[in-house]
Amino acid sequence: MPKDKTLISIENVVASATLNQKVDLNAVVKGYPGVEYRPEQFPGLVFRLKRPKTATLIFNSGKMVCTGAKSEKEAKRAVMKVVKELKKGGIIIIGKPDLKIQNIVASGVLGGMIDLEKAAYVLGHAMYEPEQFPGLIYRMEEPKVVILLFASGKLVCTGAKREQDVYVAVDKLRAMLEESSLIFYE
Repeated sequence: MPKDKTLISIENVVASATLNQKVDLNAVVKGYPGVEYRPEQFPGLVFRLKRPKTATLIFNSGKMVCTGAKSEKEAKRAVMKVVKELKKGGIIIIGKPDLKIQNIVASGVLGGMIDLEKAAYVLGHAMYEPEQFPGLIYRMEEPKVVILLFASGKLVCTGAKREQDVYVAVDKLRAMLEESSLIFYE
């Protein structure tokens, strides 16, 4: 694989939103019997959408957490769709939800093998204990993300607040690995 063709795939976007008002979860259950709500086990209600395929937790405080989206845009769309559905079901919602991206998880392939032992020393802010976990854990300062890096060149990036941060972090990591001759292309 050519080195300029890093494959990155956004796997999950977690967004929080607040409606700035209380929500009667029992009323939501009446309007939508398909939702999951077991208050004796968990204080939130799970509202699943097929499109985009997401699950949104709704709490009676009006706070919401949406998971499963594959982009920032999709997360926002899912939250807005849930709010629209709630309104359709007779729940009165005043105003628009305040939405914030909390975490983006992405997977990637650098297309080369990596010497993790040496990389742990060169990168700094890295932890590599192969007896406990086969990947190197790298805490990047800017953008602030954590990257799990494997000898195969595969990686998982987590902690990003913007999709752009994922791409910047992976490009930066690749450059550092190449500079130190720690990545080997076939």
